[in-house]
Amino acid sequence: MPNTVREKRAAFRALHASGCFMLPNPWDAGSARYLQSLGFKAVATTSSGFAWSTAHADNAVSRADVLAHLRLIVEATDLPVNADFESGFGDSPDEVAQSVMLAVETGIAGLSIEDSTGDPAAPLFPIEVAVARLKAARHAIDQSGGDTLLVGRAENFFAGVPDLDDAIARLKAYAEAGADCLYAPGISTREQIEAVVTAVAPKPVNVLIGSASEFTLQDMAALGVRRVSVGGALARAAWGGFMRAAEALAQGRFDGFADAAPGARLNELFRGRHG
Repeated sequence: MPNTVREKRAAFRALHASGCFMLPNPWDAGSARYLQSLGFKAVATTSSGFAWSTAHADNAVSRADVLAHLRLIVEATDLPVNADFESGFGDSPDEVAQSVMLAVETGIAGLSIEDSTGDPAAPLFPIEVAVARLKAARHAIDQSGGDTLLVGRAENFFAGVPDLDDAIARLKAYAEAGADCLYAPGISTREQIEAVVTAVAPKPVNVLIGSASEFTLQDMAALGVRRVSVGGALARAAWGGFMRAAEALAQGRFDGFADAAPGARLNELFRGRHG
């Protein structure tokens, strides 16, 4: 298993060269360590999962807190970590570049930059602005050694603008701007996935599967997808179990603990890390 930051980044890039791998999303140090114990080759942070753990809505956490979270996850696992870095914590290219340099310093192996604005009236940056922001992220990474993987995200389907042609045009422009991997969260059909994979080939594509699906990892591989992430789905699954158990308690019942993980197993898992 890679140990140094440089080795982790090299291993992460190698995963994108061929085949298709699962990139699960922990939301805290414990979940990251557990995913490592299952044999995954890399993990990715989730902005929503982390935000919920701090009693915030998604995209409502400060840059400083996100950077601290990235350091925590990097330290918690020996695996390469891809950062969900939202929109880069700045509108202008210069602001994005500054944020990216700070993120790279945490030891992450990759990071994504979104093109959403957070403004319902204009939910996506104009493509020329989005491209300038990606180029700034690319330049910041190159100034920091160049080995951190850059993911360009077209947020059309998450931002209420489900235009596949526009999403593809954006992804192609992000690839030309220096993105190493492309991602359009929210695409869900075989036809959409195939169209994106074909459009940006030979660059790798990430597909999000955040709910129960008929697709398998093998299906994604057959469609030419390089990696599959799950966003906040694992955090939502954990929240679902907690909420059901807590709601049962509120009714005076204890049956919500039926599927609780054994404390001995958790202690053994984490004792192996800390001695």
